[in-house]
Amino acid sequence: MLDMDKTRRKLVLACILGGLWLLACGLSGLLIGSTSIDIVRALNGSGPDAQILLVARLPRVLLAALTGGALASAGVGFQALLRNPLATPFTLGVSSGASLGAASAILLGLDTALLGSAAVPLFALAGAGLAVAVVYMLARRRGSLLSTNTLLLAGVCLAFFFGAVMLFLHYLADFGNSYRMIRWLMGSLDITDIMVPLKVFVLTIIGFILLYSNSRRLNVMSAGEEVAQSRGIDVDKVQRRIYFSGSLLTASVVAATGPIGFVGLVVPHVVRMFTGPDHRVLLPASFFAGAGFLILCDLLARVLIAPTEIPVGVITAILGGPFLVWLLRRQVEN
Repeated sequence: MLDMDKTRRKLVLACILGGLWLLACGLSGLLIGSTSIDIVRALNGSGPDAQILLVARLPRVLLAALTGGALASAGVGFQALLRNPLATPFTLGVSSGASLGAASAILLGLDTALLGSAAVPLFALAGAGLAVAVVYMLARRRGSLLSTNTLLLAGVCLAFFFGAVMLFLHYLADFGNSYRMIRWLMGSLDITDIMVPLKVFVLTIIGFILLYSNSRRLNVMSAGEEVAQSRGIDVDKVQRRIYFSGSLLTASVVAATGPIGFVGLVVPHVVRMFTGPDHRVLLPASFFAGAGFLILCDLLARVLIAPTEIPVGVITAILGGPFLVWLLRRQVEN
């Protein structure tokens, strides 16, 4: 009982601090940019200030928050599922599948809308879904998942295969389409349509709720599958839920933004230093932290060499690379 009360206090504190962090980052993303705005005129809804705030900045800040939160949460889930501190949302081939789908749409010249949405994100979402299905079929036997090592190996092999197909598509593409493919692969939050983050929101919330509903079971499974089974937990069922919810979180945002790396690796490790390993606290804290982190990265992408914009995936890679080196050194020393 005392342990439950302590967990609730930590969860409330993490949500309050995380909410304040996200609010501060969100306001920074809205108010700071290469062009200064008058917030009073912007909120009145008229003139160029309102256009900059509501059309140019608000949709991308919302998308950055959802993307950062989803990738950070998926990173927590995959690190727990694979029991590997270097696991990321892209480890199991979801990003490669989405990239292949997007590249296929670009090569085919599908710039028209399908089912009320742009073709490239839809093809990217379909490619991610294909990757999830293939990896799952490769890693199951008689209806249950094999070892996490098998799941990891299947994801890595599929990522290499999709990468090879991507190179072939680049070879077939003309200069313009090849550039569009490379640009998409860098990851970007450059949108002006408020409907994009609203569509992403639905899938993100579903994925996060499913992931968080298994947070207590993840705590038990961290002690080992045999311990979890001895406490009545259906390990195979939990593994499937974590795999599909993490994949849904990843696919929903990658389809809209392209692959944005290192968020799902850096944020969970940093947050874990403050919250500890309890997934009931770690998951929501990572969502808030990842959301604010990507908003700030996008802000840097917009202002560092303004008026030119750097793809946000480049910023996260520059920040995440040194962190990965530090994490690898820490693993060796331990």
